[in-house]
Amino acid sequence: MEHIARFFFGVSGNVIALFLFLSPVVTFWRIIKRKSTEDFSGVPYNMTLLNCLLSAWYGLPFVSPNNILVTTINGAGSVIEAIYVVIFLIFAERKAKIRMLGLLSVVTTIFATVVLVSLLALHGRARTVFCGLAATVFSICMYASPLSIMRLVIKTKSVEYMPFLLSLSVFLCGTSWFIYGLLGLDPFIYIPNGCGSFLGLMQLILYAIYRKNKGPAAGAAPAGKGQDAGDEADEVEDAKKAAAAVEMGEAKIKVNGDTAVDVGEPVVDKVAAQV
Repeated sequence: MEHIARFFFGVSGNVIALFLFLSPVVTFWRIIKRKSTEDFSGVPYNMTLLNCLLSAWYGLPFVSPNNILVTTINGAGSVIEAIYVVIFLIFAERKAKIRMLGLLSVVTTIFATVVLVSLLALHGRARTVFCGLAATVFSICMYASPLSIMRLVIKTKSVEYMPFLLSLSVFLCGTSWFIYGLLGLDPFIYIPNGCGSFLGLMQLILYAIYRKNKGPAAGAAPAGKGQDAGDEADEVEDAKKAAAAVEMGEAKIKVNGDTAVDVGEPVVDKVAAQV
């Protein structure tokens, strides 16, 4: 019965995480149509790619037994995020393209190092712990990325940049993988996803508090009053830039405790999914 329950939560986590991985599609369709990355950031996609690669590697049978569902979703996530990165490189301006290539080289180097060390220098439990720690660290980092959007919501008293369905998906995905990890007694899965589930719950609570305020300037002073009006405009602009930097869809949620919360474009794209 326990194995059936674990399989169920693993499959549900795959489905929800896939939705989160695909959430930036709208953003990239916009980039393709306009042939420009505008003010969007490519950093979240590179980081989510790394998170997916490490988690997919961790889930392989010779690294971590009985975690193939972690590999399936993170393998799919790796392909999806790689496509995002390529599209971003094609349409980014020269300076942004150079930064992206530099970051991509770092991602490749880190993943290659983990793979080579785990294959050539480690065996058995030591390999599992090493790969699990690497995946967990980046999973927690990805789950923590929405903190900037939560701060934005509190500051502006508006949920305009924190879509309810995205926050709910982050919570459900983190919870599914958290339970999956608990049933398998795997701390490298339940610890990062437990953090993701908690942060997703915090987002839902903030949404409940500020759900009636869906304007970026909610609670701000009336426009047209000298310095106050200027401050309001600056705050709204900062809010938009911050939202563009968070993405993931809330997104990148990932697996293994990897989720990636794509956090780099209009919030709907965020979360890199974690698993």
